[in-house]
Amino acid sequence: MNTFLKITASALAMALAAGAAHAEGKLSVYHWFEYIPQELLDKFAAEYDIEVTMDTFDSNEAMLASLKAGKLGSYDVTVPGDYMVEIMAGEGMLDTFTPSELSNFGNIMPQWVDVSFDNGRHSSIPYQWGTTSFSVNRDVYKGDINTTDILFNPPAELRGKINVLDSQGELLALASLHLGIPQCSTDREQLKALNALVQEAKPYWASFGSDIAKDVLVSGDAAVGMIWSGFSAKARSEGANIEYAFPKQGYVVWMDNMVLLKDAPNRDNALKFMNFLLEPENAAAVTNYAQYTAGVTGTEPFLSDDVKNSPESNPPASPVGSFVQACTQDVQKVYDTIWTNLKK
Repeated sequence: MNTFLKITASALAMALAAGAAHAEGKLSVYHWFEYIPQELLDKFAAEYDIEVTMDTFDSNEAMLASLKAGKLGSYDVTVPGDYMVEIMAGEGMLDTFTPSELSNFGNIMPQWVDVSFDNGRHSSIPYQWGTTSFSVNRDVYKGDINTTDILFNPPAELRGKINVLDSQGELLALASLHLGIPQCSTDREQLKALNALVQEAKPYWASFGSDIAKDVLVSGDAAVGMIWSGFSAKARSEGANIEYAFPKQGYVVWMDNMVLLKDAPNRDNALKFMNFLLEPENAAAVTNYAQYTAGVTGTEPFLSDDVKNSPESNPPASPVGSFVQACTQDVQKVYDTIWTNLKK
């Protein structure tokens, strides 16, 4: 009997150990769609003997809603934009780490370390940065495109042929720039004007779509597309005769970041992955695929000429881009109401 108990206990211990080892070999990623090459995930998986699974989202707001609806604790890392990092930290959704836990921490470009949304980088690392504006089909429209009138008061030949991103923060930021009012304004009249602007522009828009933003420009289904800079570059490479605008009123600049999520089931593997992405060659692989810009030093030798010379990645000295701001709770409620009514 004693021998049997010893064997059973030993077998149980081995089973538990095997289960633990299996769990240690996993990583669960929540990521933007079409934003990381599968080859890079495969490289990480092979290098560390870790099974990687990935789900995707198409906007910061969709990602936040999903995590708040019960997915927090299911994923190890995700990739929010700058203002969303601040929101998630404020809601207690992020874990922290120390620079000593990432041997490649020193590869982060100095300007991307002490950032307002995560000063000193205790919960996030830079992923890629770029801009949000719009691209115009030059076969359809040959006039001046460097004005936000293209989105909000378009010429006749573009009306009904516009796709805008399904992204509350970025669209309302561009609308605020168009009006010349501060983002997250608390002025009631300015908020009314913001609501009126987007509601009056809505009939000119054919669709709201982030995941289709590139494809509708390539197919010609849209003559104008609000779009991220890298997606615009991809659309041009796929044959769309488009030009990316840097409107005089301004445009959006963003920094996407990989964050360590609270209750990450595989925290150690998450940190391995974050450290892996801070290696210049790996950061450059993302840049070459997504056609944005990394916040990591030493990527230049690994970048393709197409990326280096892309007009989307080489904005003019003026105007300057603006980051999307995280609004106070009261203003955010107004923004949410504007957005809900706009999407009806």
